[in-house]
Amino acid sequence: MALNVVIMAAGKGTRMKSAAPKVLHRIAGRSLLDHVVHAAAALGSSRTVVITGHGAERVEASLAGSTEGKGARFVRQEPQLGTGHAMLQAVPALDDANETTLVLYGDVPLIGTETLRKLVAACAGRQLALLTIELADPSGYGRIVRDGSRVRAIVEHKDATAAQRAIRETYTGIMAGPTALLKRWVMALRNDNAQREYYLTDVVAMAVAEGVPVVAESAASEAEVAGVNSPRQLAELERAYQLALAHALMDAGVRLADPARLDVRGTLTCGSDVEIDVGCIFEGTVHLADGARIGAHCVIRDTRIGEGAQVQPFTHMNQAIVGARAEIGPFARLRPGADLGPEVHIGNFVEVKNSTLAAGAKANHLAYLGDATVGARVNYGAGSITANYDGANKHRTVIGDDVHIGSNCVLVAPLKIGDGATIGGGSTINKDAPAGQLTIARSKQMSFAGWKRPKKTPKTT
Repeated sequence: MALNVVIMAAGKGTRMKSAAPKVLHRIAGRSLLDHVVHAAAALGSSRTVVITGHGAERVEASLAGSTEGKGARFVRQEPQLGTGHAMLQAVPALDDANETTLVLYGDVPLIGTETLRKLVAACAGRQLALLTIELADPSGYGRIVRDGSRVRAIVEHKDATAAQRAIRETYTGIMAGPTALLKRWVMALRNDNAQREYYLTDVVAMAVAEGVPVVAESAASEAEVAGVNSPRQLAELERAYQLALAHALMDAGVRLADPARLDVRGTLTCGSDVEIDVGCIFEGTVHLADGARIGAHCVIRDTRIGEGAQVQPFTHMNQAIVGARAEIGPFARLRPGADLGPEVHIGNFVEVKNSTLAAGAKANHLAYLGDATVGARVNYGAGSITANYDGANKHRTVIGDDVHIGSNCVLVAPLKIGDGATIGGGSTINKDAPAGQLTIARSKQMSFAGWKRPKKTPKTT
């Protein structure tokens, strides 16, 4: 699409009461600005210009490191003298070959791509198109004054007549206009007002004076065009975003115990008959296969969970793979590289890191598996650990099929335990254990008659 996108992101955001630039505050794990860039990128725009100012280096670096924002061009507005002044800084960076220029705001994160698509289509490179919204209480907002379907003016609340104040249609600040005309109008803006600032809204009067049609498109919802100016507004939009996503999941068949208590900070895809209890957080890219059940208050990041798997409450997973019909938790932790086969059991207070467990393996209580390859049907006892780190390097433990590891064992890697082996409880194993045999490594139990426990030395005054 032959389209310029200009995103205003120069403001300080004083009411946020934060050292971070306003547009870098986050909703659903992504910056406000990143949400806007994502919506614009889906339009297929050929040039994106971001206007920075306060915290410019941080804002620019944040986009340079993202897939969709790394091709953006940056211009700086210093000092900040209004929206028209901001747009004036972007004028030299616009591609004249693009008939239409779309103006967005970096602190309006929930703007939808379909809404923008309609706005750009309404402009069609020939008309000035404004995005508007009808508010139940439009107090303080500029009113849209129409003549039939055409917009004749934007009247600020303080300047409106009683009849104009009864108008509920207001301007959101987002517009699309013919690039050549928009450039000319912006360069003609004046600051002869009480604030001595340049207002982009003044281009509406210029368009009307020249006979250029001014049309309006309606936003889908108030949340879509709401800006963030305070921590309270940030939290309100976070909940609006999450509730909309929860509704979409439920419409697709996901059972949510409470749609108001779900947080997705990335991408969550679900098969059929998936159930998610309250307070769960999904980060990065997470897939839940058919029939998966997620208990309350789990945190799951960049993980695939197989068909029919059950994850009990308070489980944490990061970059893991969970096989079909596996049972995980409660209070389990799967760290990066945990790859669990079908029907694996990982119980309470068990931690798995960079380890594979084959079908039917079980570690049900208070255990650690790090840098391990675990065979099928292994029973890994309570309190047992792989000692995988020697202080400088990590080493691997290989456990064969049908092995039984007793409770409170220490497996000192590098180590191999053969198929069908049994390791006696309380053993510290630092040599390979042969297949099919019992291996025990612990000192002989001894009792000492007459032994007395040491006593504390009395304190002297």
